[in-house]
Amino acid sequence: MKALQNLFDSIKPNFEKGGKWEKFYTLYEGHRTIAFAPDLTTKSKGAQIKDATDLKRVMITVVIAMIPALIFGILNIGHQHFLAIGEEVTWIDKALFGLWSVLPILIVSYAIGLGTEFTFCVIRNHPVSEGFLVTGMLIALVMPPHIPLWQVALATVFAVVVGKEVFGGTGMNILNVAMTARAFLYFAYPAQISGDQVWTYMGDQTPVDGFSGATALAVAYNAGIDGVPVSDALASHNASLGADFSFWNMFMGWIPGSIGETSTLMALIGAVILIYTGVASWKIIVSGFGGAYLMGLVMNLFASNEFMAMAPHFHWVMGGLAFGVVFMATDPVSAAQTETGKWIYGFLIGALTVIIRVTNPAYPEGIMLAVLLMNVFAPLIDYYVVKANKTRRLQRATV
Repeated sequence: MKALQNLFDSIKPNFEKGGKWEKFYTLYEGHRTIAFAPDLTTKSKGAQIKDATDLKRVMITVVIAMIPALIFGILNIGHQHFLAIGEEVTWIDKALFGLWSVLPILIVSYAIGLGTEFTFCVIRNHPVSEGFLVTGMLIALVMPPHIPLWQVALATVFAVVVGKEVFGGTGMNILNVAMTARAFLYFAYPAQISGDQVWTYMGDQTPVDGFSGATALAVAYNAGIDGVPVSDALASHNASLGADFSFWNMFMGWIPGSIGETSTLMALIGAVILIYTGVASWKIIVSGFGGAYLMGLVMNLFASNEFMAMAPHFHWVMGGLAFGVVFMATDPVSAAQTETGKWIYGFLIGALTVIIRVTNPAYPEGIMLAVLLMNVFAPLIDYYVVKANKTRRLQRATV
């Protein structure tokens, strides 16, 4: 590390004021602070606050929390592929196949996203932030395993420019950037991010008899149309291959889906890391799951089809609810900021996810729209929470 630090120090004069690469100082400083703390000292003589937490440490913590979902996603992609074609291979083969599928998506997401951010940093002459360390990973994890790479690149540029930079950059965005990328692809190129054929890569091979690439949400929705109990439909799905949609299989994540969103267990491991380190709000996570469960109960009371009558706890392990609640809803920039507001914000995300799932056939996965919608309403929630608090304090003062 000493040699790397000496290298940064030796080229620093070229980027400082008066140097030949002065306009690229923000890029130099951005790369330097990835490995080392900023070499800045506070000049003010006023009160100081010392804290070991900075943006870089927060972002790295979130990335670490996502690693379990990433590793599991890599294994699951290979598992789903070889299951579909009826080949029995080792876990190493499955991992290598999954890595070969995921790595290009990760590289494109980070390369295009960071390139876009660096361009804006140079144009605006503002520092490079570490925010995209998380966003780049999230964009990859919410994608189907074999989506065209040019679509990943296009969605990443759209998300960074429209979802963040137009609002002023890191810390100013209204919408979750990664979810904005997914929404862009969903509406611009729905064939590559929806349906039954995009979640398991077949290549030029034919699937074995009895295999279906449908997701659990698609199976549940079709069961509602056909009048078949959802539990029966899930239990019979790919049953001949030993890959049915039992609650345990869905909780573990051995099901088709986006790269990092299938495993509720991995999302919960990430949640423990984020909550323990104080990076994410446990209130949003708990209320998100609670909102989904309670809305599932409400749907049971007014059920007009089998999907609405499905046991509420199944909503926790289907689709991307767990991943979205843990990693998307808790985004500290686009989420509610007040403590009471966090309860309301998380609850509504969970509740809206279930409402969208069971009532709108065009959007079987409701977490995407629920998070983006509540991102927009988060400032309004905080406004009324603060207003109510001020009203209560004024009433106490006049008593």
